[in-house]
Amino acid sequence: MIRFLFRLAAMVALAVSVIMAVLDATRTVAAAHLVMTPLKTSWNAVSPDTLGAAESFVREKVQPLVWDTAVNWIISQPGFAVFAVLALLLYMIGYKPQRKATRFAAG
Repeated sequence: MIRFLFRLAAMVALAVSVIMAVLDATRTVAAAHLVMTPLKTSWNAVSPDTLGAAESFVREKVQPLVWDTAVNWIISQPGFAVFAVLALLLYMIGYKPQRKATRFAAG
């Protein structure tokens, strides 16, 4: 059941990645030069309140240095790449290896 949830989350993250990639591709064609929107810009456009809440949570509960170094670097990357890597990691966690077929049938 847990593996299913990880694979479902991976599928949702991959869908978000594809949508963000299509938006960047459309903007690239319209602008006639490469456009890759950072995750922070997309997140701020969709829900600035949650971005501020996430920042204040990390700064208060964890440490300001974590936000300034790690989290800020991650959300400054292109959004489609962040969600694609997230989808890969979630899929790897939820991956169920196939059982190898035996040469002889038991019984």
